[in-house]
Amino acid sequence: MENKGDIVIYKTSDKETHIEVKIEMDTVWLSLNQLSDLFNRDKSVISRHLKNIYSEGELKEKSTVAKIATVQKEAGRDVLRNIEYFNLDAIISVGYRVNSKRGTEFRIWATKRLKDYLIKGYSINEKRLRETQQQFTELKQTIKLLENVLSSKELDSAEATGLLKVVTDYSYALDVLDKYDHQTLKKPSKKSKEKYKINYKEAVDAIHTLKDKFGGSALFGNEKDKSFKSSLENIYLTFQKKELYPGAENKAAHLLYFVVKNHSFTDGNKRIAAFLFIWFLERNGLLYTKEGFKKLEDNTLVALTLMIAESKSGDKGMMINVILNLMQKDK
Repeated sequence: MENKGDIVIYKTSDKETHIEVKIEMDTVWLSLNQLSDLFNRDKSVISRHLKNIYSEGELKEKSTVAKIATVQKEAGRDVLRNIEYFNLDAIISVGYRVNSKRGTEFRIWATKRLKDYLIKGYSINEKRLRETQQQFTELKQTIKLLENVLSSKELDSAEATGLLKVVTDYSYALDVLDKYDHQTLKKPSKKSKEKYKINYKEAVDAIHTLKDKFGGSALFGNEKDKSFKSSLENIYLTFQKKELYPGAENKAAHLLYFVVKNHSFTDGNKRIAAFLFIWFLERNGLLYTKEGFKKLEDNTLVALTLMIAESKSGDKGMMINVILNLMQKDK
């Protein structure tokens, strides 16, 4: 088999011998040469003990011996060969037969190492399992929101296409089908610096421009209360001098969410939210990728806006993560 395990250095108590010990398949492995060095016995002696161990049925050769591809020096050059290695059971058995104190010392060392190794491996696998379960949970929540949107209103073709794109792109971002074990649905660590800070007056003027350009009812953009101003201020909130929503993309996602959910206007809440989201990203130089594509296509943004409107307050974190991960998706 290929050598894909870890290698740790074992030093004998007299410090005279250093051995590179392979840890793989939940055990340790030593070659015949290394066994000879460990027990300070000739290779022929070790080989004879191993032969007796297997012929007498003390151990099964098939389960305690493995051929591992190993690079070794031969005539001054590196040569790759399949070398026989013996696991801890075989090592201990040889140690008993040669009645070596070194064998006892190695057994104690190897047992502790394996315990630490297994605990570490268990912790890593447990963490990956939790991450995987979280990813599937969030994917199911996303699909549930799509179902809520579909059941609450009749969609036109652009909206329906947008919803389909969200779930396919989101599945891609999670990489559920192939690489989900190495992905986590967390806020992307890369935070773009902000070139522009949105303010209430400019935002209101932009909304009026939107109304004049595309038309709208007399109630379009009419503020019902002060919640819109609050939405703008919320994306810059700090706690102990640290921003709650660091990074321009993070602020844009929260801006979209807050404006939709606060329902601050008598008419046009979702359209205004989507417009401000695009406007804020454009002002910060983040609307397009380096290749010139929009980070979020129009129908995807429409779908996300609908999903936010239908979502419950407890879905906020998941919705923000959906938006941020879709914005990070490679084009």
